[in-house]
Amino acid sequence: MKHGKYRFIAGFLVLPLAIYAIFVISPFVQAIYYSFTDWTGLSPDMKMVGLDNYARLFQDDVFWSAVGNSVTLLLLLPVVTLSLGLFFAFMLNVGGRRRKKAVIGGVRGSGTYKILYFFPQVLSVPIVALLFQFAYNPESGALNAFFDAVGLGNVQPDWLGDPQIALWCVMAAMVWANVGFYVVLFSAGMSSIPKDFYEAALLDGANRFNTFFRITLPLLWDTVQTGWIYMGILALDVSAFAFVQIMSVGPGGPDYSTEVLPLYVYQKTFRDGQAGYATAIGVSLLIVTLIFSAVVMRLGRRERLEF
Repeated sequence: MKHGKYRFIAGFLVLPLAIYAIFVISPFVQAIYYSFTDWTGLSPDMKMVGLDNYARLFQDDVFWSAVGNSVTLLLLLPVVTLSLGLFFAFMLNVGGRRRKKAVIGGVRGSGTYKILYFFPQVLSVPIVALLFQFAYNPESGALNAFFDAVGLGNVQPDWLGDPQIALWCVMAAMVWANVGFYVVLFSAGMSSIPKDFYEAALLDGANRFNTFFRITLPLLWDTVQTGWIYMGILALDVSAFAFVQIMSVGPGGPDYSTEVLPLYVYQKTFRDGQAGYATAIGVSLLIVTLIFSAVVMRLGRRERLEF
């Protein structure tokens, strides 16, 4: 066994590595290759155009609008979603009133609240997007009907038709769809933190604010960092495409106000028959994703805490 351990290990790794190379590495390599061609996506005929597709990106105003919108989602969606997830999880697990049998505890009915928060995860992305599209309808939507019911009938925004607020409306739907997952995830992490830490802090006079930033957040940092990367990738992948494709006018919004990179890749490939140019956009999206992941990993690096 000692002399054959490398052959033993290699025997287990060959098949997984082969599958990974075929289904993950190979598509990346093919996409990079096609980005240097004028392939239409409908014909096997193509020719090399060098860096023309990448040079075209710098002159494409729609591409830069999509980049701006994608970066906005990339920066704000994780912050809002994870902040709400941490807040609700903290309240459900630690933020309740003190009881006789326990120094700390969550709010009453926390188990029911966790189920309610997690409910959007049961719904598929198209269903959530359609629900919010109906709610945002300027003629018969729930939001404008609510404003009319409370005496604000003169406030009737065209939620998805106004370039100033369309992207924020889509982002709100994405936050609602994902925050419940992080409530449950962070709740699971908080339940593993020893209660003695909180009890000692409260006996020393610490309030809820201090216990969150001095105990909860540091001990959950690895989970938060992973969630941050996941939410950032979600803001750049097919989830953002689905919400914008279903909800926005166009799709892409008025004046490209909700155009995002995944949607632009789809439009250039299947609507305009410019698969070579679309793959160049996809390579740009890959670069943005890698930069984001590297930055989060670098800025989020800290000493691992054991408990």
